[in-house]
Formats: sequence, C-alpha cells, structure tokens
Amino acid sequence: MAYITVRYFSNCLRRQTAFEVFLPNDPRTDQPWEPEKKADRGPMKTLFVLHGFSGSAWNWVPEHLADKYNIAVVAPNGENGFWLDGLSTGHRFGTLIGEEMPDYLKKTFGLANSAEDTCVLGLSMGGFGALHTGLAYPERFGKVGAMSSALIVHEVAGMKEGSGNGIANYEYYRECFGEPANVLESDSNPETLADKLLAEGKKLPDIYMSCGTEDFLLEQNREFHRFLESRGIAHEYIESEGTHDMRFWGEYTEKILAWMFG
Repeated sequence: MAYITVRYFSNCLRRQTAFEVFLPNDPRTDQPWEPEKKADRGPMKTLFVLHGFSGSAWNWVPEHLADKYNIAVVAPNGENGFWLDGLSTGHRFGTLIGEEMPDYLKKTFGLANSAEDTCVLGLSMGGFGALHTGLAYPERFGKVGAMSSALIVHEVAGMKEGSGNGIANYEYYRECFGEPANVLESDSNPETLADKLLAEGKKLPDIYMSCGTEDFLLEQNREFHRFLESRGIAHEYIESEGTHDMRFWGEYTEKILAWMFG
C-alpha cells in the first residue's frame, strides 16, 4: 500500500490544504499464497471517504479493503464544514469534493475519470456529505454510501438566532447551510437536489444507507429513507443493532464496499 499526502493550494478554500491518497499498487512477491495480488488487476476505481464532525482526513481509511477491491482511497479534510459551500469566502467544501478534487485527481493521478469508477462513502457528517455530494454531482459519482448520516436540515430549518444544540450554535449552522429559514428549499438540502434531478429526468446515483438502532440520528435517517420511497428512488436502507461509533461503521464499511466494488 502506498500512502501519499498531497498538499496543494485549493481555490475553493483559498489556502493550502491536504488530502490523503492510499494506493494498493505495490503487491508483495514474497507471499505465494496470494497469487492474485501479483496479477495486473486493471485500472483502479476511486473511493472518496468523508469524515464526520471533528474528524480529519487521516482518521478513517479502509486500507485492507482498498487492497481487496483494488481501489484508490481518497481521504479529504472537510474540517467541520458539513461538506457544503458555506456563506463565507474559503468555505466551499461542496465544490471542493464535487469539482476541484475530482479534477485534480484526474489530471494528476488518472483517477476519478467517470461516475462509473468513482464512489463516495461517509459517516455521520460525512454521511450527509456523501448523500449531498452524490445528488449534487451525479455525473461524477455513481454510487453513494452513507452511514449514520447527520441529516439535520429540518432541525436547522427551525433554528432561530441565539439557538443551537449540544453540538454547535446557530451561527455555525447558518455558516454551513445558509439562512435557516431558506434551507429546505436550497441546494444544501439533499431532498431538494433529488427533486431537481427527478424533474430534469437525470440519473441519480445508486444509494446505500445504514444506521444503528441505538443511534441518536436514527429517526432522521428513517425520514430520509421515507422521502426516497415517496419519490420512488431506488436505494438500499439497512438498520441493525449499533450506535454512533466505529464498531458499527467498520461493519458497514465492509458491507458497502462489497456492494460498491464486489
């Protein structure tokens, strides 16, 4: 496995930033019991992995699965920006993932060349980001995996100045999502993006969602599942025992990558 840290100037963020790339391009020749790893397995597909709130690019990468499925894993750093284009200059995290980084990867590494060979997977805030990114850029991402997704747009829509929740204050959510009073009709809402794609007759990405039955975000995930059903949008939705932690996400990372690449 080759590990590459890419530092470059991001026009979306107006500053230097970095992301991690993991490439299974160095198969060992001293393990005769794994002959399939010596063969040329063809061009790599690409998986973006999106971290959660307070996470970072390097704290969640399914390395063993990258080797198993011959995929390049790209781990960006989205800070706490909800993978959206925020209000202020230098907070265009949605465009970063949907346009700037795929273009950079294609130009520099020959990766992420089409929606058919590019997928996105996220957890918590990153689960929201994966759904939003796939629905905002279906021409770039063919499959979306979303675990324990922070689908909180309806909660944000009800926020008033001076309010917030146990995670962050009103000003934070306004910066990420835009004016709360307008968020449900805006492109910050995955439901709005899905409705636009349907109205335009465009193909939606394939979607796999999972959430633990003890997760504090369970009802929000059920609501989005019901929304997709109401629109006739095909998708996988799975609930099983688990909470908001890496034990659950590790289990479903395995399952989702098998669905994506197996």
